[in-house]
Amino acid sequence: MNAPDHAPRQGRKIEQVLQGARAVFMRDGFEGASVDSIAREAGVSKATLYSYFADKRVLFMEVGRLECLRQSHMALDDVCVEGCVSEVLSEMARRILAFITSDMGQRIFRICVAESERFPELGRRFWDSGPMVLRGQMIEFLQGAIRRGELRPIEDCGFAADQFVELCKVEIFPRMVFGTGGPPTEAERERVIAGAVEMFLARYGSEAGGDVAPLRAAAAG
Repeated sequence: MNAPDHAPRQGRKIEQVLQGARAVFMRDGFEGASVDSIAREAGVSKATLYSYFADKRVLFMEVGRLECLRQSHMALDDVCVEGCVSEVLSEMARRILAFITSDMGQRIFRICVAESERFPELGRRFWDSGPMVLRGQMIEFLQGAIRRGELRPIEDCGFAADQFVELCKVEIFPRMVFGTGGPPTEAERERVIAGAVEMFLARYGSEAGGDVAPLRAAAAG
C-alpha cells in the first residue's frame, strides 16, 4: 500500500499498538517486521492495527518519530540549565553519548540509513523529531548562558550547538557505526565528554563559565 502520510487516528489502543510496534521494529528492523508479529506483540487484531495505520511504513515512521522526540527531550530533562556551564555541558554530553551508543540509538540510526533510500522522507522526519529538537534546546541554553556572561557572545548559536554535538561523537560513534573495537568503556566515555566540554569552552567560554580542570582530572583518573 502507498497511502499518503498523515497523523494516525487517535484511539484507546493506539499506545498499545505503538509499544508493540516499537518492540518488533527494534528487534527485527523494518524489513524483518511483519504486521502479524506487530499485532501479536501489541495484543491487538490486524484489523485494529490497520484502523490506526494504513501500512507498516506509516507505523514505522510514527514509532521512529516518537522515539527520536523522546530521546531528544531526555538530553535536557532534569538538567539545571542555569547551573555552572561546564557542568551543564558535561551532563548534556553524557546523555547525548548515552543515547547514540545505546542499542536503541544504534538501531534507529541503522534502520533510518537502511530505509532512507526507499523512503526519502524518513531522514527528514527523524531529523526534525530528534536532532532538531535537541538543537533548539541547546540554542536556548547557549543564549541564556551568554546573557548571564558565562559564555562569550556567539554569532551563530545553532552552529555552536551542532559543533558541540559532533564533539560528543568523536572516536566513539564512528567506531560503533563500523563495528570495530566494541562498546566504549566508562573511561573512554568520560575522556570524550571532558574533551568535548574543554574544546567547546576554549572557543566560547568566559571566566564566569566554570573551570574545566576538574573534568580533565576526572577523565584522566
